[in-house]
Amino acid sequence: MFTAQQYVKAATLEEAWQLNQKRSTTLLAGGCWLRLTRRRVGTLVDLGGLGLDTIEETEGEFSLGAMVTLRQLETSQALNSAFGGLFKEMTRHIVGVQFRNCATLGGSIAARFGFSDLLCALLALDCEVELFKAGRMPLEQYAKLPADRDILVRIHVKKNGRRPVYQTMRNAETDLPVLAVAASEKDGQVRVVVGARPARAEVVNAPLALAADKAALEAFQAAMQSQLTFAGNMRGSEEYRRHLANVLTGRCLAALQEG
Repeated sequence: MFTAQQYVKAATLEEAWQLNQKRSTTLLAGGCWLRLTRRRVGTLVDLGGLGLDTIEETEGEFSLGAMVTLRQLETSQALNSAFGGLFKEMTRHIVGVQFRNCATLGGSIAARFGFSDLLCALLALDCEVELFKAGRMPLEQYAKLPADRDILVRIHVKKNGRRPVYQTMRNAETDLPVLAVAASEKDGQVRVVVGARPARAEVVNAPLALAADKAALEAFQAAMQSQLTFAGNMRGSEEYRRHLANVLTGRCLAALQEG
């Protein structure tokens, strides 16, 4: 369990940002993973009073506040209707309902966990993150950056007709994924993301068409294997994860073709 010398519930984003410029400061989102550490925190800044726990929909996008819980994403009819149940699928395996009622979208994305179901799935969509100082940037760009002291405010998910699917392999229902693959289709072109390798999720930069034949799929899988790094840990070996990447990619493509 972590300890904190001082607790502050931020009244504004500016106050939270100013406090967060000190290395001894830690932002409190859901605190679900933080509680498993043995850190000594100087100042713990709570973002819970800043109104960042809302899901807002406009004609062109969804705007998801950083303090939106995983349970809110899982049960949102608007989100799941717009994206074929993706938000339920990417959250329903995460520990349990009590955990998902506390853990937040911003906590998972800002931490850029290698095992993050959310980062992997959202990279398959057209998303932008909104940072307090740096403004908006593509999620793919943000995911590659090292951790900094800026504050993640919202995630914007475009409603542009992209069709997603999400597949994982787990040793147990509520365990962390051994490997995760997300794929999406728009205008006949497929985007594939591989996460829990166990490194953080990455988009595969190789073309793949929805109507790919066996030879085209095998060529894509070979390119994927050469682009991405895989490693072993207590959940699976490097060889096993490489095998799963091919299997889950094939399943995702089949699911997209079936609609």
